[in-house]
Amino acid sequence: MDILWAGWRSDYVRSAEALDAAGCLFCRLAEADSDEEALVLERTGLAFSVLNRFPYTSGHLMVAPYRHVATPKDLAREERLEIWELIARSQRALEAEMSPAGFNLGANIGKVAGAGVPGHFHLHLVPRWAGDTNFMSTVGGTRVVPEALEETWTRIRAALVALRDPDRR
Repeated sequence: MDILWAGWRSDYVRSAEALDAAGCLFCRLAEADSDEEALVLERTGLAFSVLNRFPYTSGHLMVAPYRHVATPKDLAREERLEIWELIARSQRALEAEMSPAGFNLGANIGKVAGAGVPGHFHLHLVPRWAGDTNFMSTVGGTRVVPEALEETWTRIRAALVALRDPDRR
């Protein structure tokens, strides 16, 4: 039998129950003292983007409102606008830094729909490349994330800053 070691997954497995007991993940991220430690990429007045700590692939990020609401129907118009602006800016940043061939964009609303944080609406933006649904994912049941989260955060954060200040590139 072949064995693929993915030691970083043990952090998630061990911490999942403790994180649930600590309250809402997105509410904690919204209040984080350090964007770098929390992997928060960008903040607006009503929403923020954050790199997924347990990604499907490099660059997998999420966008959420600060306000704790469960579904998009609960969002104020201004929150919806800021969330979609963050999605658009994040897509531009990912394209500039990682050159994906496409994206998955989605939300899991409610526990039965697969939501890991069912009480706080958020969208996932997942960059995809030709061939990334390969042997490891389809047959091996394992994902390989080829870049450290800290490096991905630094690259995407810089791209977002450059989008605000085009002279910086």
